[in-house]
Amino acid sequence: MRTAIRSGVLDQGYKMPPVRELAWQLGITPGTVARAYKMAAEEGLVETAVGRGTFVSGGMVKDEPTPPPLIHPLAAEGVDFRAIRVPNSGQDAVIRRIMAGMADRGTSDMIDYPTPETDYEARDAVTGWIEPERVGRFGPDDVILGLGAQNAVNVVLQAVLHGTTPVIMTEELAYPGWRHAARLLRAEIVGIEMDDEGIRPDRFEEALRKHGGQVLITAAEVQSPTTTRTTLARRQEIARLARKYQVQIIEDDCHCITRPDIPNYRALCPERGWYVSSLTKAVSAAVRFGFIIAPEEQAGRARQVAQSTFYGLPQPMLDLCAELITSGEAERFRAMTEARVLQRVKSAVNLLGQWDIRWRPDVPFIWLRLPQGWRGSSFARACGERGIRIKAADEFSLPEGRAPHAVRVGLNPNISEREFEKALSTLSGLLAAPPVSVDL
Repeated sequence: MRTAIRSGVLDQGYKMPPVRELAWQLGITPGTVARAYKMAAEEGLVETAVGRGTFVSGGMVKDEPTPPPLIHPLAAEGVDFRAIRVPNSGQDAVIRRIMAGMADRGTSDMIDYPTPETDYEARDAVTGWIEPERVGRFGPDDVILGLGAQNAVNVVLQAVLHGTTPVIMTEELAYPGWRHAARLLRAEIVGIEMDDEGIRPDRFEEALRKHGGQVLITAAEVQSPTTTRTTLARRQEIARLARKYQVQIIEDDCHCITRPDIPNYRALCPERGWYVSSLTKAVSAAVRFGFIIAPEEQAGRARQVAQSTFYGLPQPMLDLCAELITSGEAERFRAMTEARVLQRVKSAVNLLGQWDIRWRPDVPFIWLRLPQGWRGSSFARACGERGIRIKAADEFSLPEGRAPHAVRVGLNPNISEREFEKALSTLSGLLAAPPVSVDL
């Protein structure tokens, strides 16, 4: 079929035989023909019209437009409220001092590839960084290291997904990187409706019955962009459904900068819960140190994926991050980040409290529902014209999802208080003056 279509033997618009007819002619099963038609459609060779049949389209699938970058450089001009930045608390000097000490000691071999032996100290440090009451019992052998949380999530997805069209489930508004990861893995991604307690169990079960999902990616502690914290009762119900339908749960905890007291999915569902986090939002984004705590007896699968895709973290980074954690410096920076976030949240609530905002004292962004007359995209454009960059809800919606009229405002800790307050006052002024005409 492919050769005939691309060579012009089958012209564009030619109607392909029905599945059963072609199967009879070739002496093969209808299922084989149906799969071939499906593959041809995915390649753009044919198009299927319900009730009419399958027709030669004669082309290849057009490349999708390049998606916007996930990381935006710090703007030379204007105020960046898009990215979630860790506050500058002197990490640079401490990291340089640790690296200088590493050079003087020369304890690690800087010649060969990293191995489970050479990254053991860093994995062991993670066991001291994460409270066992949150994730359940675990040790260094349950820890897999990655290049930040996004890379760690990708490692887990590659380890657990199977089949030609796997299904990933996540919140109806979710981190855009998960959508990109699904596309790279040729997976379908399905959004689950939420309420103030987190993912709705009834909608989760409904989607499982309809789509047969293999994995749920969720941010139960700090959901971006809505700031929602999934309650313990809701987590227990989601864990029950995951067991019932044999679904793996990946919990991305990278936005959590505190020491929560609610157990996460790995603690509630240790046989299928994957915990993923990093030092990015609490300590430093520059070190790209992420980690996975695997379910019981499943670390080997993820470690093999990590080794086959990037071999392992560079040895200097392993030594640096192990020292950051074991010396107590990482915890000191985490505590300073928590204090700085609280300060920024208080300022933001004072300036935007009259509007419909969702906020938490431990979350470095707010969720702003827009008044009538504004859409997320148009409000983001209006802010951009005034030198303020924010994220519209559209950027968090899934391909088939609907975006509410809302925006996420990251509370940038590295701009002056005066600049911060001025920018939020500008946002408040815009909210009070929606456009006269709205494009419906």
